[in-house]
Amino acid sequence: MTDIDTKSVDGPHGGQPVRHAGADLTEATAAVVMVHGRGATARSILGMAGEFGTDSVAYLAPSAARNTWYPHSFMEETSKNQPHLDSALGFVGSVVEAAADAVGAENVLVLGFSQGACLASEWVARNARRYGGLVGFSGGLIGPEGSPREYDGDLDGTPAFLGCSDVDPHIPLERVTETTEVLEGLGAEVDERIYEGMGHGVNEDELAAAKGMVTSLELGGE
Repeated sequence: MTDIDTKSVDGPHGGQPVRHAGADLTEATAAVVMVHGRGATARSILGMAGEFGTDSVAYLAPSAARNTWYPHSFMEETSKNQPHLDSALGFVGSVVEAAADAVGAENVLVLGFSQGACLASEWVARNARRYGGLVGFSGGLIGPEGSPREYDGDLDGTPAFLGCSDVDPHIPLERVTETTEVLEGLGAEVDERIYEGMGHGVNEDELAAAKGMVTSLELGGE
């Protein structure tokens, strides 16, 4: 396994470990960076790798300090979540860049659930280029209502999947819709799916959609 140096990451998440499953990054043809939710662990989200079951994909999961990426809701003023938020974005970025160096950014998919989905979506929007994909399970872009979304770059057809309940207690439906619009404006091909009455979780349809994206990556795309 190629070591990923996180000591250069500033703030609370600096030096935190990166867990690994699947193929060794040095031998992989694609990579999935998996960002866990609040109170969860890198090892727990790596359990999804078993659902995807691809042989030449490296799965990399950064571990948040104290199992939390930032202390308050993603809808709060971003200043209230500092320095944790910038540290988290830097950490995710270091893992994505290490994966991109190994397999190419176009073969890296960034996936997150809940707080991790918010972080994954925000990082991809802030660092727009062609990626292998973005999967956001129950999440959306970070910041209070009315936040300016002046992102640079071009996602250049990056496939993105956003799945969420219509009554998620943590994620307003309007934020999912806004995230879809922003990502499409940056050039992503977004598949948004809203599930009636699901609550806060991941269902089989969402896992199947993500598996299809990972399988497509492994096979070299369409």
